[in-house]
Amino acid sequence: MGAYILRRLMLVLPTLFGIMLINFALTQFVPGGPIESIIARVQGESDATRNLTGGADAGQGQSAEDMGYQGARGISPDLLAQLEVQMGFSRITCAPGFTGTPNLKDPACTREKIPAHERFFKMIGDYLVFDFGESFFKNKSVVDLVIEKLPVSISLGLWSTLLAYLISIPLGIRKAVKDGTSFDTWTSAAIIVAYAIPTLVFSVLLMVLFAGGSYWKIFPLRGLTSDDFETLSLGGKVLDYLWHICLPTIAITLSSFVTLTLLTKNSFLDEINKQYVMTARAKGLTESRVLYGHVFRNAMLIVIAGFPGLFLSVLFSGSLIIETMFSLDGLGLLGYQAAVERDYPVVFGSLYAFGLISLVIGILSDITYTLVDPRIDFERRAG
Repeated sequence: MGAYILRRLMLVLPTLFGIMLINFALTQFVPGGPIESIIARVQGESDATRNLTGGADAGQGQSAEDMGYQGARGISPDLLAQLEVQMGFSRITCAPGFTGTPNLKDPACTREKIPAHERFFKMIGDYLVFDFGESFFKNKSVVDLVIEKLPVSISLGLWSTLLAYLISIPLGIRKAVKDGTSFDTWTSAAIIVAYAIPTLVFSVLLMVLFAGGSYWKIFPLRGLTSDDFETLSLGGKVLDYLWHICLPTIAITLSSFVTLTLLTKNSFLDEINKQYVMTARAKGLTESRVLYGHVFRNAMLIVIAGFPGLFLSVLFSGSLIIETMFSLDGLGLLGYQAAVERDYPVVFGSLYAFGLISLVIGILSDITYTLVDPRIDFERRAG
């Protein structure tokens, strides 16, 4: 097992390199960038101000330029050059023998574009020592932003995964025992319908029904805590937190519990039809003893070992929609905003961190398999 884990660990860096290279190359062909995003913001503010001031001062003949609004005049070329240098797209080169501070205003200094491949390898070198830089727009380091948003996403992922297991394991076992009966038929139909409902639609449905949309106002609509959270007692804080997390957890659990239920059922059916189960029944053991004393441990192998992977899937795949719908300030919302704003340090820094976490959890899943069932030998299979 040690040699297998070592081989998997040796593949982590090449895999991460490939992930970063592909995504970095894609950004070179996507229209727009952080500079264009800043220009669009300034132009949008300029247009809005021009419309407001033009309408209010039309009789006086004044415009935004007359009022000295700098956004209406756009961004100067010098400022654009400074932004490119600050964001790492360009660098300042000065003539040999220059001893002062590099400055674009100095005639001896010029601005030089940094090639894409050079920027990529510098980024990879920084990421290897976990230096993710600072956000272009939030004035915070990427590490601080991720740490700040991480508790919300982890909380949502853990509760959703636990809820999925609490529902799926008993339901899957029951469906396996009642295979082919009316119970199995109608629960399968309900599961298929649940799987077909998009997370976005189900979230809207929950909000309309239980968050004051059109029917009952039982749960809050936004945030993870109430405004007076800090003034509550310990018990009050726990209840307030559970009250807020209820609807988002149910919404994100829908698709994961469906897959896990079918996995549990099929795993139990495979074990029930094996020879050792027939032998246990022939010895006169009760059905519950056969099911939970013999079948359960073997059937739950793949279900238990899949916990890290399921948690990771829930954490990253459904967090964007749920966090946006319920106004939860987590990693999903952070990633979406960074992609829209072309905040590359946040985009690539979070991508690198999530990719590393995914690869490590994949290795942990394999280790979990061997701990649950020592008969599994990945090293022998790999050989």
